[in-house]
Amino acid sequence: MRAGAWLGIIVALLAGLPAAAQIAPVSTPTGPAMAGPYVMVDAATGETLLERNPGAPWYPASLTKLMTIYLTFQQLKAGYLSLSSPVPFSAHAAGMPETRLGVAPGTKITVEQALESLVVHSANDSAVALGELIGGSEPGFAERMNDAAKRLGMTATHYVNANGLPNPGQITTARDLALLAVALTRDFPQYYPYFQTHDFAFGKRRFTSGVKFVEMYSPYADGMKTGFICASGFNLVGSAVRDGRRLIGVSLGFRRADLRDEFMVRLFDEAYRLKTGGNRAKVWQLRNLAGAPPNVFTYADCNPFRYDYPGDAVWLGTYANWQIARRAYDQGQAALAELGATVTGKEWILPVTADKTTRQAAFIADLVPAEAQRLCESYRSRKLFCQVVKPQDIVAPFGTFWH
Repeated sequence: MRAGAWLGIIVALLAGLPAAAQIAPVSTPTGPAMAGPYVMVDAATGETLLERNPGAPWYPASLTKLMTIYLTFQQLKAGYLSLSSPVPFSAHAAGMPETRLGVAPGTKITVEQALESLVVHSANDSAVALGELIGGSEPGFAERMNDAAKRLGMTATHYVNANGLPNPGQITTARDLALLAVALTRDFPQYYPYFQTHDFAFGKRRFTSGVKFVEMYSPYADGMKTGFICASGFNLVGSAVRDGRRLIGVSLGFRRADLRDEFMVRLFDEAYRLKTGGNRAKVWQLRNLAGAPPNVFTYADCNPFRYDYPGDAVWLGTYANWQIARRAYDQGQAALAELGATVTGKEWILPVTADKTTRQAAFIADLVPAEAQRLCESYRSRKLFCQVVKPQDIVAPFGTFWH
């Protein structure tokens, strides 16, 4: 069953539930993955093509920077700033945590450099520096952000800071983010191409874009932005043009960035196949819901060593270092391809510690169960180690994966 059709079945069941209950399964090739709200919108007409709980409250994380960019574009269009205007970094701006550009207090960059650093690197310090330049202070800029949100019809959105770092008062919804994304494409066609920036050089460093969805959905995708904090999970606002038609997608609350990006690709494909005749609700007609945002992760379990894939894993052994473990993964993935597997999985190298020694366990993650089994049967026929592991059995502290 297609992703949109399958997911539509549960929309009615979830409507009206508290926000914490609005994290639910979405379809993936290897099984259901947990995710939050999503919405897919026709940018020209505002028609809502696909949606699930688009009015559920959510923490915007670095999707906040879309509003920071919107207000910067507004200043450029009005002539109050130019791309070469200096952006000074106060001690407050320079003190922002990662991700950051790393500009020293009292140093200046240009507006263009600041925009590129937001799009490519999601620099928290650049966002605050732009906010202080435009609003006089970060609180003053937050007032401008909230005024702009109100004008755009973002009725459930409230901003406290310019970059999206954790704050319980910083709230939005998928519906509201779609309105903001549509406004960015509509109001600033002369500046929107900044969202297509792939890399950015600053001093001796070169940053490359973290919006993998754009690469995955080439040649149609042309921006926009990702965002992550522990409470919100992995989030994405994406834009694509196909057959002369621009769609905007918002997907929130995934437990892994790669699953989020893959789901967004399928969501765009599903939306472009729809023939609706313009009869569906406009995005501004969708209802925002009351309540508090859920927490996708607690801060205690927000770490990089979770197995949050829906598919089975194949454990190929535990090795002295990462390089050897990676070679084992590469060999396993090549073997899967030779066996004609439809899904060849994802790299998952896990540090495992015993007796104060750390080794690296090599896994091929997120496989169709039958294909995981075929790979291990092939390995065992050659007297090589291989073990299929179910997702629910891969839990900290991972001591069982010492081999």
